[in-house]
Amino acid sequence: MISVYLQKESWLHRLPASLKLLTVAVASLLLFQVKSVWVFLPCLVVVLLLYASLGRGGLAHLKLLRSMTLFLAILLALHWFSGTFWDGIAVIMRLVVLILAANLVSITTRMDDMLEAVQPLFRPLQWFGMSARKPALGVTLVLRFAPHMLQVFSLLREAYQARAGTKGSWRLLAPFAIQSLRMSDNVAEALKARGGSEGLSR
Repeated sequence: MISVYLQKESWLHRLPASLKLLTVAVASLLLFQVKSVWVFLPCLVVVLLLYASLGRGGLAHLKLLRSMTLFLAILLALHWFSGTFWDGIAVIMRLVVLILAANLVSITTRMDDMLEAVQPLFRPLQWFGMSARKPALGVTLVLRFAPHMLQVFSLLREAYQARAGTKGSWRLLAPFAIQSLRMSDNVAEALKARGGSEGLSR
């Protein structure tokens, strides 16, 4: 269930999950107000240095960008044809910075720590007799597995390229959907074995 997590002791691992999530959330709000490439460039350098501080294991997670190349290329082409090339560069850099930052939180935060950090957001549900832990678990799973699914798509694309000689195809959608459903079944079985959202613990 937690294959994305990087088993390592580092200063990033020791930071509270709530602080890391809050930092990414605030950075997202600020960066969506920025349109200058020269602002995103130092942000990208900082994120890459954070990955480098984790050693080879951290740098290996930068392969996540491979699964995004086709999407980013299409996005840049659309901006090129519309005459807003530099705006497209800014959009791409914003996406790369935020996705890498979110993935950095995933690989340096245990799932139960992330769950405990998200759960206070849903505590008002308890006033109505509803569980705050279940929706918190749903959000945590999305945060945890979004980077993992990008890695899965990247592996499928590499396998297809090795066989067909082309980088991408709509034919990847079917095996990607199958892998997604298979993973969701495995996660559901693992959660059930642990007693559901209430049984998930360190």
